[in-house]
Amino acid sequence: MRIYTRSGDKGKTSLIYGKRVAKNDLRVEAYGTCDEANSMIGLGLSFLDQEKWEEKEVFLEKMHRVQTILFHVGAELATPGDKEVTWKLKQEHIQELEDQIDAWDEQLQPLKNFILPSGHSASSALHTARTVARRAERTAVGLGEDVVNPLVVSYLNRLSDFLFVAARYVNQSLGGEEIPLKADMSTANYPKR
Repeated sequence: MRIYTRSGDKGKTSLIYGKRVAKNDLRVEAYGTCDEANSMIGLGLSFLDQEKWEEKEVFLEKMHRVQTILFHVGAELATPGDKEVTWKLKQEHIQELEDQIDAWDEQLQPLKNFILPSGHSASSALHTARTVARRAERTAVGLGEDVVNPLVVSYLNRLSDFLFVAARYVNQSLGGEEIPLKADMSTANYPKR
């Protein structure tokens, strides 16, 4: 199978079931942004290749499951509203995120103020994935409730929370430093890089 088809050379692409739309269609933006978030999660995980900690394999399994579900969320967004979705997001997928957020959060130092994305490279990449997930959520909201399964918006909302906690968990597990946001910039004392 060839990777290139030339069918998109004039600014159109196919949704699932073959409906052609402009490449800047909001639906394409939504599933494309899910793909972007998924790629950023993958980048974050690649920074963990040489790292070792007791819960690493469990962490990677959880993250790979999230990547798989996010791929399916993108496919759901790529399915025209008048067609059958082959794999549909369920409330249990959101519950999985919430359960993991709670489990990791119990192990983390409580937040006393906002933090800047920082620390281990994997953590910073997961923070970036979090912001991309938020953009995917905003784009999905823009499609409207009559177009998008409401659970998709809920999942993307919770996913950004999950990625925030995952980034903190990686930092704590690997000794990455969380930099607190200083309200008074004149007295901010940031670590030297």
